[in-house]
Amino acid sequence: MKKHFFALLLGLTLAGCSEPKVALPDFSDLVDRAAPAVVNISTTLKNTPKSETAMANPFPEGSSLGELFRHFFGSPDQGEGEDEGSLGSGFILEPDGYILTNQHVIADAEQIVVRLSDRRELVATVVGQDVTSDIALLKVDASGLPTLRMGNADKLRVGEWVLAIGTPFGFDHSVTAGIVSAKGRGIPNDSNQTYVPFIQTDVAINPGNSGGPLLNMRGEVVGINAQIYTESGGYMGLSFAIPVNLAMEVVDQLKRQGHVSRGFLGVQVQDMDRELAAAFGLDRPVGALVVRVLPDSPAERAGLLPGDVVLEVNGVSLADASSLPMLVGRIPPGGEAKLTVAREGKFVTLRLRVVETPEAASAPQAPEADAPTTPTRAPRGHPQLHHA
Repeated sequence: MKKHFFALLLGLTLAGCSEPKVALPDFSDLVDRAAPAVVNISTTLKNTPKSETAMANPFPEGSSLGELFRHFFGSPDQGEGEDEGSLGSGFILEPDGYILTNQHVIADAEQIVVRLSDRRELVATVVGQDVTSDIALLKVDASGLPTLRMGNADKLRVGEWVLAIGTPFGFDHSVTAGIVSAKGRGIPNDSNQTYVPFIQTDVAINPGNSGGPLLNMRGEVVGINAQIYTESGGYMGLSFAIPVNLAMEVVDQLKRQGHVSRGFLGVQVQDMDRELAAAFGLDRPVGALVVRVLPDSPAERAGLLPGDVVLEVNGVSLADASSLPMLVGRIPPGGEAKLTVAREGKFVTLRLRVVETPEAASAPQAPEADAPTTPTRAPRGHPQLHHA
């Protein structure tokens, strides 16, 4: 009797120590629902300058791989006036033919051709495009098209599974999956502006994925795949997507007015570090240190001073300097911004009404206004950001 009792007790103990098995997600049903709304986008460019950086084509002339290589990397003897194709992805927003993609996919295009999942090819027109957010809205003459549901990027959690569908290297409807690696990544553009709080993932993205959807496990769009961090031009484990919430705000403005208006304070800021935080009486290096206030700007009129540390905008905390243009840029011109500021060991609240960014208002742009003073580019010889 005792022997059976101890055997049973040992069995129960070992069972309790075993790890529960966790099944990996199955994306097949999600792909079946979402893939029909993902499109291939190709463009024709005119008057392209002679290539100075094109690599020699290692594949046989006329072969499919040779044409694919030339499509993406050009040809050393490509001369001015020749057509050059650009390839990317997009997805259908509305059944009557509105399509969302990246602005860099259709930049300088003379003709844009959208290939649907049923192999139809339709010429698209540009409803509007925004370089700053890298969003473009297209329209094709069609009806009854399949669409994707929009999700909420704000509810994404780091570690959550996500999936991408796109056209890497011309291979239509390629599917890759991974997890959300981080949120709110500030990546300066060519003007050192950081208006997009990118979603970082480890989903494999390559040239041609740009403009394609990033989907959550419910099949909802949570981002638009846009950039990769790479040394070779191919995927190295870091991908970046534009949050769908911001993208849809841009789409709404493009449909209503053909351009995007952004809020503007008129300040130049930099990141805090441990020494600066201690000097300003803060227990940690957070917020945006004001180093310059532009004359006759909303910031100057509200009383913001060099040396102030902006900690919050409308109740949202700033982790670093790049957070400031992201938050202020989403406030419509004329809207109110409530700033919580650290000044000489005290906390001050300032209220102001933002104005439209000077470039959107066709006025001279102050150098790097509302942007961090130090770009977060990688050093030369290290991986760099590339359009996907």
